Amino acid sequence: MDYRVIKEGDLFLLSGRDGDIEAYNEQGYGLYTQDTRFLSRMELRIDGEKPVLLSSNTDRSYIASFRLIKEKKDEGAIELHRERFIYDGVLYERCMFTNHFPHAAEFVFSAVFDADFSDMFLVRKYRSGKVGRIEETQVTADSLTLAYRGADEISRKTIISWDAADAKTSASGEIQVPFTLASKESRSVCFYITPMIGNESKQSSSYDEGLHKLEASYEQWYGSTARVTTDSPLFDGLYRRSVQDLRMLMTDVGYGDVPVAGLPWFAVPFGRDSLITSLFMLPLNPAAVKGTLRTLAAYQGEATDPWRDEQPGKIMHEIRFGELVTTKQSPFSPYYGTVDSTPLFLVVIGEYYRWTGDLELIRELKPNILRALEWIARAEQAGEGFVSYRQEAEKGFPNQGWKDSANSMVHQSGEYATSPIALSEVQGYVYQAKISMAPLFRLLGEAETADRLEQEAEMLKSRFERSFWMEDEQYYAVALDKEQRQVHSVTSNPGHLLMSGLLQDERAKAVAERMMLNDMFNGYGIRTMSTEAAGYYPMSYHNGSVWPHDNAMILLGLSRLGYGKEAEQVITGLLNASASFEYQRLPELFCGHGAKLEGLVPYPTTCSPQAWSAGTSLVFMQAMLGLNPNALRKEITVRPSLPQGINELRADHISIGSGILSLQAVRSSGGERAVLVEILENTTGFRIVLD
Repeated sequence: MDYRVIKEGDLFLLSGRDGDIEAYNEQGYGLYTQDTRFLSRMELRIDGEKPVLLSSNTDRSYIASFRLIKEKKDEGAIELHRERFIYDGVLYERCMFTNHFPHAAEFVFSAVFDADFSDMFLVRKYRSGKVGRIEETQVTADSLTLAYRGADEISRKTIISWDAADAKTSASGEIQVPFTLASKESRSVCFYITPMIGNESKQSSSYDEGLHKLEASYEQWYGSTARVTTDSPLFDGLYRRSVQDLRMLMTDVGYGDVPVAGLPWFAVPFGRDSLITSLFMLPLNPAAVKGTLRTLAAYQGEATDPWRDEQPGKIMHEIRFGELVTTKQSPFSPYYGTVDSTPLFLVVIGEYYRWTGDLELIRELKPNILRALEWIARAEQAGEGFVSYRQEAEKGFPNQGWKDSANSMVHQSGEYATSPIALSEVQGYVYQAKISMAPLFRLLGEAETADRLEQEAEMLKSRFERSFWMEDEQYYAVALDKEQRQVHSVTSNPGHLLMSGLLQDERAKAVAERMMLNDMFNGYGIRTMSTEAAGYYPMSYHNGSVWPHDNAMILLGLSRLGYGKEAEQVITGLLNASASFEYQRLPELFCGHGAKLEGLVPYPTTCSPQAWSAGTSLVFMQAMLGLNPNALRKEITVRPSLPQGINELRADHISIGSGILSLQAVRSSGGERAVLVEILENTTGFRIVLD
């Protein structure tokens, strides 16, 4: 990565690798909250000169560290060690200076700050619009307040304070601190940077106290999640980083913690992204999923509003909070232009119940479940039996599945599919939603509703087979277009169907095997599109690249259906891919070039960390154990299958039902995929079924 980013709550900081935020930077560096940039400049100097970067890292995703020097060759240097973190709405930055000259040294440290208070969409040049005005800067002996009055008449301020009593401050935003250090002596200056919106107030702690509280919150997170160790340092490193990144990506907008989509540009709740991440997080801690469900239920569509693609019962795509949204110049308040979030909402509720048996949350969400089912029914009626989307909203997305780029739905002729478009995987989500909701309605005493959902699911299965199966490819079409023509491209989308239960056994086998052929599997993962398809190119965003979360969705189905060989191949490929990325963090995507010829080719612009990519390693764990709990039957199916390179796996503190499960899998002495399983602890009340 050519940047450094940290986040806590809804505040995040994006900077260059040296820690600076240069004025008028094109990369969008800054301190952001509520989709507003509260710091657009933070540059440090020693005697007016920019120190030289030695190293920077975010080994712990919530702390960024930088080492820089101002050197006089063959004499010595002043070293600057910058460390920063965010806690409780405040950015803490400590600048530690050390004199590496053999004699005392005098110098002036200066820091320049500024804030443009730009809306995130303006920073990224995605929108234009009417904005507010910068107000007069307020200066005191130990603080600097940058202020803005928005077009929405909301006051926004950035308060910068420090602990250097000898600092001098100017109205231009420059702070100067004189230093005199003996040889080998060190001294620090701490800055506390606090964004303020309206009349809110925040109180910062000392640097050490704030860091202690932040680290304690991470320890609490680790203590509540499943712990997994193997004899593979590669997997263990990926898993640890994933659990850490997921903690950093959690945000509460009023209804409990929900994973945001990714950093730096998608640090807000999403429908699809937050739901898929939550689906992946069930083996980590099912209780962490409740905030996602409650948040999306709170923002469920109420009215018909083409401006926002809103419809009654529909689950949102994305919500923003910046000035363009509050002044209704942008539809993201929230925006509902997604076709898959609504059925995925029901899928995650169903899977949550399978892991927990928590009927109280189902009762709480029952009105939202019913409204979501009503939206699906209306969508099916409008789409000739299939849930589809239309490209309508002026400022919305042209395609509204997870592959939402404009060129992602392409016929073999090269022409783009026209809407309404019915995506293959969405029909699988709808089927799974109905099948999983039916037994819950029976538990709630509504057998008639349960029977109707099961009947509708069976009719959908028949329609789907007739309409989507491509006989010549022995595979499913990615979609149907406006004329109900198959979009005749081999893609990864039908791989999601394996999880849904929609497919007949023989055709599920055909899908599983097809995705492992060389035109789809590039050695590191399953491509989004076959190399033989008209729209394929390896550097595309959706037409040939490899997305870890896409592979994880497929992996859930491979594991559930018992395709151990194929599951192992996917896990091995992505594990090897993770070794190529900084901090062994799987990115949003990477290019689809073949591993044997080109090796792994990173995608040029990608979010990292990305929530559903971080969640991928949790799916690895679930798939390696073949773990499939079912609260309806009070049983846990275990079908272990370890990939090459992993011979032992131990998982502790997996929350299922009202208790925990701990178990260990070991490769058999013959080296086959079959493994022995030892149940270390089982307080779940569920019986274990070894498959």
